[in-house]
Amino acid sequence: MAKQWFVLRVQPGREDTVKEALWKRIQTQNLESKFSSLMVPTERVTEIKGGRRRTYNRRTFPGYVMAEIEVDEQGNIPDEVWFLIRETPGVGDFLGAYNKPTPMSPEDVDRMLFREAESITQEAQVKIDFEPGDQVKIKEGPFENFDGTVEEVFPQKGIVKVVVNIFGRQTPVELEYWQVEAI
Repeated sequence: MAKQWFVLRVQPGREDTVKEALWKRIQTQNLESKFSSLMVPTERVTEIKGGRRRTYNRRTFPGYVMAEIEVDEQGNIPDEVWFLIRETPGVGDFLGAYNKPTPMSPEDVDRMLFREAESITQEAQVKIDFEPGDQVKIKEGPFENFDGTVEEVFPQKGIVKVVVNIFGRQTPVELEYWQVEAI
């Protein structure tokens, strides 16, 4: 029998606890052969607030858990698996129309698995809350207390290019993103 990926709606913020509870119920009822994997896709994000650098895992799809489930020849989920999932506390329902679970497309599965593998091997992505055109105030460095406009954002480097008015001339200045704050 073939296995396909399905998306489960769960209570937002409880994805990991629902995943663990579901896995425990699967083991209790000896249905491990019907499941290959349960996944909560995440990405690593680095944020600097108050001068402190913090790295954490952010959920890519909040409120959803992905499950790889064995299906029959018609593509239907076996009844014992269906009821096990539906009766797990915190699980809403499957993604699909008319109460029929719709499997994820192979392209979506490949994209999800690639993104998950990439987040494990890659360095944490820096979260920058600025976009071109935003008004900012420089809070540190040689241009402290100057106001400017964000021209470009380089998230890979953690740098923001700000245009500052110095002696009546518009001058671009590259700063680390934690050196500026929104006005």
